[in-house]
Amino acid sequence: MERKGEPEKPDMLPSTALAYLDRNYWDKRFAQEEHYEWFKDYSHFRHFLLQHIQPQSSVLELGCGNSQLCEELYRDGITELTCIDLSPIAVEKMKQRLINKGYKEIKVLEADMLDLPFDDGCFDVVIEKGTMDVLFVDSGDPWNPHPATVEKVTKMLNEIHRVLKPEGIFISITFGQPHFRRRFFNYPEFTWSVEWNTFGEAFHYFLYILKKGQRASSDSEECGEKTCIPSICLYHDELEGEDFLFRTNLDEMEN
Repeated sequence: MERKGEPEKPDMLPSTALAYLDRNYWDKRFAQEEHYEWFKDYSHFRHFLLQHIQPQSSVLELGCGNSQLCEELYRDGITELTCIDLSPIAVEKMKQRLINKGYKEIKVLEADMLDLPFDDGCFDVVIEKGTMDVLFVDSGDPWNPHPATVEKVTKMLNEIHRVLKPEGIFISITFGQPHFRRRFFNYPEFTWSVEWNTFGEAFHYFLYILKKGQRASSDSEECGEKTCIPSICLYHDELEGEDFLFRTNLDEMEN
């Protein structure tokens, strides 16, 4: 019930995860919503990021939306930041928010992560938080995703690999578990090594660190057996937010 004197908060929760593939959904959402953090806020994984991002690093954030990630990095002394999003509304609102806070060095651009408008080898770090997960909401069987999903994910990773400097780092914060993501990360055209950490309480999110130019022969080995699935336990407090709609068919993982 709406409280007297308070505007009713728009309901941002879609009826199905497929809405996340609709640009109109995001434009409408960003027009009404000022801030939302997917997969926990910066405080939960800050210690991991600062091990790999230096104050002088040039950083590209994919799918910034209305997250405060770039602001948090800026406050930690990382000022060469570029944020992109496909939604023009998100971009304009982010620009204004950053200007209002005095963070004028941060660049915000409207751009597609499948076709990045940057030269080869121009970033030390590329980071995404929940952005790649959007590509998987209509992927079908997580063990054998639809060809269209594979194509889009491959395009995204190729673009990230291209714009990273020779020893650059890609950081991915996601619901996607290693046995689903390594098949993409370990494509032979990529030269990066792959490692990951987890964070969260009842349910663990994954933070991948991919270091370009440091791939070893063992990194090409994939965990293809379902016996390697880690145990998962979901509690109500982890599902109160919207993140549960972004899960990659977790229910199928118990079958």
